[in-house]
Amino acid sequence: MHMLHDPNRNHLLAALLDAEFDRLAPHLELVPMLLGDVIHESGGTLHHAYFPTTAIVSLHYELENGSSAEIAGVGNEGVLGVSLFMGGGTTPSRALVQTGGHGYRLRVQVLMEEFNRAGPVMRLLLRYTQALITQMSQTAVCNRHHSVEQQLCRWLLLTLDRLPSNELTMTQQLIANMLGVRREGVTEAAGKLQDSGYIRYRRGHITVLDRAGLEQDVCECYLVVKKEFARLLSDVRQRQGPILKASPG
Repeated sequence: MHMLHDPNRNHLLAALLDAEFDRLAPHLELVPMLLGDVIHESGGTLHHAYFPTTAIVSLHYELENGSSAEIAGVGNEGVLGVSLFMGGGTTPSRALVQTGGHGYRLRVQVLMEEFNRAGPVMRLLLRYTQALITQMSQTAVCNRHHSVEQQLCRWLLLTLDRLPSNELTMTQQLIANMLGVRREGVTEAAGKLQDSGYIRYRRGHITVLDRAGLEQDVCECYLVVKKEFARLLSDVRQRQGPILKASPG
């Protein structure tokens, strides 16, 4: 199988033991996840869990007046559809593809059969869910207490962690929608980062030139989330290497 479409590029799938992976592998369906695709609407019923490999999905909460903000992102470190195995069935968030790519989907019946074995798959998915809750909680605190520039640094770094390159395709309006702020605030924050030599922005394309600079300016929220993922998941036996490595510091 071509590496571009290897399910092991999703770190949760790569963390499964051979027996569990072999049971699931025949049921994994490669699907394109295009920029702007809606995987599920608020309150919608999911029939599949999605394991992104090269795509990133943004979980949004939308208010009655139409405004929204990202509450979490799911990329190659995780799975979209925790409500399936947590028993809720639906979720009030909207899942929108933020970065186009591919992923693998798994029918809910297959996922639940494996989850209900109460073995390694269940433990792995529950640990991931705790890490996802940490990301949601930290995002809420960050959006309330930190500057737009710090939020933008956090968002850029978390996105970079899920991508193989330092190139991002994203308009300022989309970033503003992610952060739940005005576009003018993103324009100003991106301008400061560009003036500092950390990024280059042009026509919906962001190139990160100095990751260390972003890490220097970002608030503590980035490392809190990254370290919690590492703490909860790095001791899981890997068939393909560690899931995440905590940044120094």
